[in-house]
Amino acid sequence: MLVAFDRKAPTFRHKEYGEYKAGRKKMPEELAMELPVLKDILDAMGIYRFEEDGWEADDIIGTTAKMAEAAGVESYIITGDKDALQLATELTKVVITKKGISEFKLYDDAAMIEEYGFDHEQFIDYKGLRGDSSDNIPGIPGVGDKTAGKLIRQFGSIENILSHSAEIESARLREKIEEGATLALMSKRLATIVTNIPVDYSIDELEIKEADTERLRKIYKRLEFKKYLSALPDTEQSSESAGHKGSLFKAEDFELIYGSESLAANLNGSLYIDIVSDNSHTHMPSIECVQICRDKKCYLTSNIDLKIFDGAQLRLKGLSLQRVYYIFERYGIDTSRMTSEFDLSLANYVLAPHIRQEEPDFNDKSSQLSMFAGTEESFFSCAKKFAYLCGAEAELLERINAEGLDFVFRDIELPLCRILAGMEAAGIKLDKEALTLSGLELSKKAKLLETEIYELAGEEFNINSPKQLGVILFDKLKLPGAKKTKTGYATNADVLDKLAEDHPIVGAVLEYRTLSKLKSTYVDGMLSLADENGRLRPHFNQNVTATGRLSCTEPNLQNIPVRDEEGRKLRRAFTADSGDYCLIGADYSQIELRVLAHMSGEEALIDAFNDGRDIHAETASRIFGVPADEVSPQMRNNAKVVNFGVIYGMSSFGLADELTISRWEAEKYINDYFDKFKKVKEFLDGCVAFAEKEGYISTLYGRKRAIPEIHASRYMQRQFGERLAMNTPVQGTAADIIKLAMIKVCAALEKECKDSRMILQIHDELIIHANKNEADAVRRILKENMMSAAKLSVALELSSEEGNNWYELK
Repeated sequence: MLVAFDRKAPTFRHKEYGEYKAGRKKMPEELAMELPVLKDILDAMGIYRFEEDGWEADDIIGTTAKMAEAAGVESYIITGDKDALQLATELTKVVITKKGISEFKLYDDAAMIEEYGFDHEQFIDYKGLRGDSSDNIPGIPGVGDKTAGKLIRQFGSIENILSHSAEIESARLREKIEEGATLALMSKRLATIVTNIPVDYSIDELEIKEADTERLRKIYKRLEFKKYLSALPDTEQSSESAGHKGSLFKAEDFELIYGSESLAANLNGSLYIDIVSDNSHTHMPSIECVQICRDKKCYLTSNIDLKIFDGAQLRLKGLSLQRVYYIFERYGIDTSRMTSEFDLSLANYVLAPHIRQEEPDFNDKSSQLSMFAGTEESFFSCAKKFAYLCGAEAELLERINAEGLDFVFRDIELPLCRILAGMEAAGIKLDKEALTLSGLELSKKAKLLETEIYELAGEEFNINSPKQLGVILFDKLKLPGAKKTKTGYATNADVLDKLAEDHPIVGAVLEYRTLSKLKSTYVDGMLSLADENGRLRPHFNQNVTATGRLSCTEPNLQNIPVRDEEGRKLRRAFTADSGDYCLIGADYSQIELRVLAHMSGEEALIDAFNDGRDIHAETASRIFGVPADEVSPQMRNNAKVVNFGVIYGMSSFGLADELTISRWEAEKYINDYFDKFKKVKEFLDGCVAFAEKEGYISTLYGRKRAIPEIHASRYMQRQFGERLAMNTPVQGTAADIIKLAMIKVCAALEKECKDSRMILQIHDELIIHANKNEADAVRRILKENMMSAAKLSVALELSSEEGNNWYELK
């Protein structure tokens, strides 16, 4: 199950049509106050939820439904919004609710044709013609439900209507259609649910988890949900919960002060702080409220001059200090003398990285702001928040120390949050003109491929429709390997990759899909996220991944394809600010394999790395039994896949699929590898045995990840848990090393290179925006600090490049 939410941030629809959803009433405050509670309940129930700036909930739902279809999974979309009918297929059912859930109607493709006389895809054209008053989508003026339905049944699509408008019998209607052509096409775009947005979950991750009954019990007691409370089992608090169990402080213990005048004169020492803003990434954040607590005195103000913090020597504590530092940085506040002393979100994260953390509900931020007039109630909300934080700090720090996580928390995560905020605030310049031209070039190439595909198919069809593509490939062209699903033939990338040599149309379709995704996801997506000065400010999430790696959103720069030239070219749009500056990148070489060599103690790998030998050729030489100078490129490539496959716990099935070989050959490769590198096998088996016994696994620096899946009753889940036990120590240690390198590099830059700063971290690469006069010093700082970030039995190596844009760094 997945529950999708909208966000306040504008989407591409708002940017294309400024009046999109204009006139819609603002969400009632009473409902806005309930949303955080609803999300808290969903989390406690073990139900996955997702929301993403720039996309509507419908786009999330549509993407997830298509993911389910690709996996052959039947799904149900439960909604009161008929927009979702465009997603109804044989495999995806849309349940339209009426009067709550007491009445509903179920739609699939057959039901759509029965009720409307056309299919789910044509429903988008229908909406484009008639418009939608609730979303303020204009449609064609004067074309209502009946006329729109009749036109779609006659012509099939808006494009076909426009190209055959002469066949419309009514002269008046024909005139409306021709005059409203632009509006109709725009309305169709606005009404189309995007089904390929970037999401960070798979279908398997949406399995409903075991509910946290004690967390639910507290929520239900507070809300007086007696019926639901009585249905809960009588169990102790789940050990999975990382949150604060109880407060040592009460709001009544705090003195409440409106305004911050007396605070300005005493800016030193520890300070609890929370800054509430609109969290905008494309505009300067607008501060709504600043809450500060020191020595049991709570200050609440909406008109504070942040300059009082400039250069102050402070030890900060808060709910999420990355957010606080980000706002400071955007307002030009010098944070170099500030240190992070306690962060609630990071404390919970290091204790339970496998659990999605949420900020506590303090009854409630939205109501507090609405009463912002110095009332006792707004003061009480401020005091309640900091009473909670003060109580949580002592308890969580005690647990962090008891779990041996003090180094991870204090020496890695806390210093890093200021660095990440600075990177986000600095952003990177986007050459919008160059990116727009790249988009036009991609569209042009896609159009040529479209023509080629039609010629190879012998007819025109919707290339983006898996159903229609399947008919062409398997019914008309009789290609082998057809796999039937409930909606037609499977045409996902895995299927098409295996057919690429059977017919040229397959390669053309794969390339068409790649170009279309580059255009829609990266070109259009990044253009919409750039601010008025042409800067992108990607957000680096510190507390999302269970391994400790950073993730990136708005946009996700880590996902820009680099294996093909078209994807790499997009990096040209990321540039230095001017001719006085350049970008300098340093990339760790095979850091995860080096970590594996160190943690396993495998002498053959350690010696190969320290002697500077080609590790993939070395592996190929050993598993294929040939001298290193006789290793062919194919052997080296296969060995490379095996090397990285071992880190990720790849099975013989996975390896066979990756190398397009038989499972027997794949199994032999793996067995030969472990026969030649016995200590690697012992290390991985030891990780699995440890996780089975203790229920968690650790990195070299003590970061822990619970692995409940390893004790699951289902075989597939247990296998998944074993893979996590094998790959987490290596991936997590590499992530810790990169974070430590970032901290060392940024400290050196602040001391030596005042006009250069880190702006991006992409996988194992750090990118610095450098003044050209400081370039030599920056390269030295990167080399010294990245190579000394960890002391391993193998040397850390890196490559470094300099250029005017990101593309030139590779």
